[in-house]
Amino acid sequence: MHYDLIIRGGRCVFPWGEAEADLGVRNGRIASLSISHDDEADRVIDATGLHVLPGLIDSHVHLRDPGNAAVETLETGTRAAALGGIATVFDMPNTSPSVTDKAMLDWKREHISNVAHVDVGMYIGATRDNTPDLAMLEQQPGVCAIKVFAGSSTGNLMIEDDEGIEAVMRSGHRRVCFHSEDEYRLQARKPMFHEGQPYATHSVWRDVECAFLGTRRIMAIARKTGRPAHILHTSTAEELEYLADFRDVSTVEVLVNHLTQVGPECYEKLGGLAVMNPPLRDRYHYEASWKAIQDGRVDVVSSDHAPHPLEAKKRPWPNCPAGLTGVQTIVPVMLDHVNAGRLSLARLVDLMSAGPARVYGLQTKGRMAVGFDADFTLVDMKAQREITNDWIVSPAGWTPFDGTHVTGWPMATIVRGTVVMQDDEVIGEATGRFAKFAP
Repeated sequence: MHYDLIIRGGRCVFPWGEAEADLGVRNGRIASLSISHDDEADRVIDATGLHVLPGLIDSHVHLRDPGNAAVETLETGTRAAALGGIATVFDMPNTSPSVTDKAMLDWKREHISNVAHVDVGMYIGATRDNTPDLAMLEQQPGVCAIKVFAGSSTGNLMIEDDEGIEAVMRSGHRRVCFHSEDEYRLQARKPMFHEGQPYATHSVWRDVECAFLGTRRIMAIARKTGRPAHILHTSTAEELEYLADFRDVSTVEVLVNHLTQVGPECYEKLGGLAVMNPPLRDRYHYEASWKAIQDGRVDVVSSDHAPHPLEAKKRPWPNCPAGLTGVQTIVPVMLDHVNAGRLSLARLVDLMSAGPARVYGLQTKGRMAVGFDADFTLVDMKAQREITNDWIVSPAGWTPFDGTHVTGWPMATIVRGTVVMQDDEVIGEATGRFAKFAP
């Protein structure tokens, strides 16, 4: 039998376990998990010695397009994703202008079809003005979720009050994603601090209660309305313990940074390159995050890729913008955690493929099964590499993991049967498109 693509000899991570298998791809979909030795294809990849994962998903990125092309674009951001072993990204709406209406969504769809190297899901930003339209907007092709900034945003994307949040939760039915820091506490505490204090002050200002209070308020509204909420970048032990009692209306994201970098040491080493929202916290919360990974309380691990110019990140606190690059480095860093024994490769696939597909309703991604999109991330679990700034393709040009040695590296990224990266090189023209979600 003839296929478009055959992947031979790899150790595949299926939903039912690991096994060596030869895969056949036709028309962008997985056609067979057990091709014969005599089958042929237009292209054959020898995956001997590699693990074949379902295409990994980074469900939380800020690709800044439209915005400042000197920092990031959809082309460079999805190129970074492909190089890093990511087959699909979900792009946040706080661009310039923001993605808050159908016209802007239509523009993004056309733009993505011209420049994206991987598939893309798009968040719609909730505002007070568009709240009545959210039920319609969440049904548009390519929309992964509604995003509510309940703290830490600018302009009309901020909805910080319970009444406004409840109105959003009553407009539509799909899961709503939240940045859940409490804006009122943030503003009340802001006068306590001044310019030039140590960068570690960031985690003092945006303290545990700031995050925990915001999450408690959102859970109360989720229970009241019956609308499920996805708490993004959960960063505290208190939230993780609390959310375990709200599994009927909540899902949980933790960022790779909160699983890797620990305060105050990270601030001493990185300065402004450690400043993000919610902040990097101390070892107590780092260990609580890993415990939640290990006992199943976390549904998704993402990067929250949010590049800023290097010169801006070097400004004194709090004038340095919050946000770190990450879409290109999340897979190597997480593979290193697998090799260190902190989680299994199957759990990584759960957190970065099956988990995002389940939480957001991706219809044909997230698992290797016949009929699903032929998205694959091929990794060498024994490869030893160093992450460096000169590998980063984002125009921002830096990573907080510069100089980090890792074991485990993405060797190929395949999107709907098209090889978009192999051996550290992006291949061919942009072929990304909007991902498909359940209504």
